[in-house]
Amino acid sequence: MALLPPLKAVWYFESAARHLNFSKAAAELNVTHSAISHQIRALEEWVGQPLFERGARGLRLTETGQQFLPPIRVAFQQLMQAGQAARATARGGPLTVSVLPSLASKWLVPRLSDFRRRYPDIDVRISATGQLETVGRGDIDIGIRYGRGKWPDLEAELLLHDDLFPICSPNLLQGPKPLREPRDIANFPLLSDSDWRPAEYEFWHKWFELAGISDLGLKPDMTFTASNLMIDAAIAGLGVGLGNTMLAGADLEAGRLVKPFDLSLKLETGYFLVYWPGALKRPKVKAFRDWMFDQMAGRCTA
Repeated sequence: MALLPPLKAVWYFESAARHLNFSKAAAELNVTHSAISHQIRALEEWVGQPLFERGARGLRLTETGQQFLPPIRVAFQQLMQAGQAARATARGGPLTVSVLPSLASKWLVPRLSDFRRRYPDIDVRISATGQLETVGRGDIDIGIRYGRGKWPDLEAELLLHDDLFPICSPNLLQGPKPLREPRDIANFPLLSDSDWRPAEYEFWHKWFELAGISDLGLKPDMTFTASNLMIDAAIAGLGVGLGNTMLAGADLEAGRLVKPFDLSLKLETGYFLVYWPGALKRPKVKAFRDWMFDQMAGRCTA
């Protein structure tokens, strides 16, 4: 006996079981009543048990039919989803990009109108999350990650090495205690984009060394869970934060922020474009990858 039941019979059975009426199933499937009966008999012969019985109130499922129906419905649902996914792939489907929320807010989203102008047929979906999503499997086509460029099973292309430097509102360069030299940072609240950690403090310490002064022993006055919030606080004049070119570039270009000192701490980490090996054979992924590097060639300001 074949391991799989006759699939047309299963299809007819699901409709008849849903309606509990052969005539309604025939109308739905655009076949005759006798065609439904014939396919149900074939399926019952394969199963070895009746699937329907007629009672005083009409057609009803036998115990075997009741057990058979739920997995059939699940299988049909999975077939439908697989078919939709296959058709979407054939059309190119949506492009889903995984990116950190701050990078999405401060860098990627403001530029997407340019991508849409160049590639109007590509539907872009942004998955902005702090979680390390699986790229290349499931829904995620390509990602922008921060790190050292080593992720198992993924291709990684460097977009930009990270650099850190103080950022603040231009208003802090004026007033009774203007920010004119690195030591003046001690006169303003220090903004942090995460819980204050030794590694983050070390960035300030190294920047002060680069500036040729001893660490001022500063501690954070305000902390934020995301870099874009810290940048917004700096724009509002709440204090001085450590920013980088990728996230703060547009606000620096627009004059909402200033870089008071021409000193940047270069880090080994950076922003990388990551994708599954072979993903660039897909036109939508290749288009986004090439567009990203076009954007980087224009540097990070909007």
